[in-house]
Amino acid sequence: MEACIIKSPLGFTKIIGDEDGITSVTVLNSEEKITDIIPVELEDCVIQLNEYFEGTRKQFDLNLNPKGTSFQQKVWNTLEQIPYGKTLSYLELSKQLGDVKAIRAVANANGKNPLWIIVPCHRVVGSDGSLTGYAGGLHRKQWLLEHESPYKQQSLF
Repeated sequence: MEACIIKSPLGFTKIIGDEDGITSVTVLNSEEKITDIIPVELEDCVIQLNEYFEGTRKQFDLNLNPKGTSFQQKVWNTLEQIPYGKTLSYLELSKQLGDVKAIRAVANANGKNPLWIIVPCHRVVGSDGSLTGYAGGLHRKQWLLEHESPYKQQSLF
């Protein structure tokens, strides 16, 4: 496994993967040393994340290889179908997966998503539209949703 640390607008980001694909992208809550030389297996991921933050990429095209149970994989695959700039409630996500009663299990799998931003778990909100549960912190979830919003809030000052 190869790893690197990059700086993003939301903090230091650790990327892990190999020739089989990206296994993990996580935002860190501490300062880390930025990787000087990005491993070739991770270069596309770094480029695409930078494009996302610059606002020029709305969809990722990477070979992904996250580790998880078959249920988690099913949830993460469904998350990938949520369009850029759109949100879905946990209840709607559960319905798409075919079991409304699995809402807690779906929320749990969502929270264990190892591919921050790339598998867009930040696009899942409460049924009332509230920002609920986000492993990276609600301030980051809000930033990501605003970043993807077609309606940009203008500053009054």
